[in-house]
Amino acid sequence: MTYTVTVIGGGTGSFSVLSGLKNRDELSIQSIVTMMDSGGDSGRLRDEFGVLPPGDARRCLIALSEESQLLRDLLDFRFSDAPLEDRNLGNLLLLALTKQLGSERRAIDAFGRLLKIKGQVIAVTWTRTHLFAELADGTLIRGEANISVPKHDAAIPIARVFLKPQAAANPAALEAIGRSNFIVLAPGDLFTSTVPNLLVRGIPQALQRARAPLIYIMNLMTKHGETDGFTASRHLAEIIRYGGRVPDAILAHNGKVPANLALNYEAEESYPVPLDADAVRQLGVRLIKVEDVMLKKSLVRHDPVRTSNALVSMFEELDPAAQS
Repeated sequence: MTYTVTVIGGGTGSFSVLSGLKNRDELSIQSIVTMMDSGGDSGRLRDEFGVLPPGDARRCLIALSEESQLLRDLLDFRFSDAPLEDRNLGNLLLLALTKQLGSERRAIDAFGRLLKIKGQVIAVTWTRTHLFAELADGTLIRGEANISVPKHDAAIPIARVFLKPQAAANPAALEAIGRSNFIVLAPGDLFTSTVPNLLVRGIPQALQRARAPLIYIMNLMTKHGETDGFTASRHLAEIIRYGGRVPDAILAHNGKVPANLALNYEAEESYPVPLDADAVRQLGVRLIKVEDVMLKKSLVRHDPVRTSNALVSMFEELDPAAQS
């Protein structure tokens, strides 16, 4: 049985999920990616050339590429010396394609063909918009980068996030959601990678209309300045708040973070997300899948193979046709 799977997210979370799902022959993959980045090389290109930030789309394109590892590494290469210091080669190529072909949409499609991607990468919106956060004390923070790496008092919690100007959904993203067999919300910083997609006008409504089961991959760690003290159910409550739909299932990590890695993250006030399963069920989630999905390396990330295996298992559990 072939499933059409739509992964919604951005950053390293989508990269990990897509890298694993790409290798499953029974899946047709669609990646809807956030376009609100304002930091690093993407932010500089956005400011200097007036284009949409290319970084998240680039990561997803590389994740789905069936080209050689050498080429994928090359397109992820970041210069260290002036005058190209901190410039990313893949971002520059996407910028060149945008200028040559006349639009970001054509550039992403062309880059996908050059990379021989398995699936499709779809921008969530073509609107040039910025992410804002309103803190509990009323302070407004402008820009994804300033929310993700706070210059303000990070102890003050985020009360809400919003886009300005309001963004309209890319019609292709709405179509992708509508034809999905399964929809997956990738892990990632809650308010700067995942929720921004749900702020785009039309996306929550499409999720609510969709018959496809919605799966949320729970973050492994909290993020200082965004989700301090958040449990799994608190993450889930924010997804429901902005998406207007209760996920049918969540995938949570089973296991401890190695002590040496945990110490590094504690220095950044980042801690493992506790799975409060009873509270998650009370929110209406019908399937909680608990697996060891962590990559055992220098950073706490989702392992592409383990995560994809767990997701395919969930697809079979949630698919009525597979159960009959």
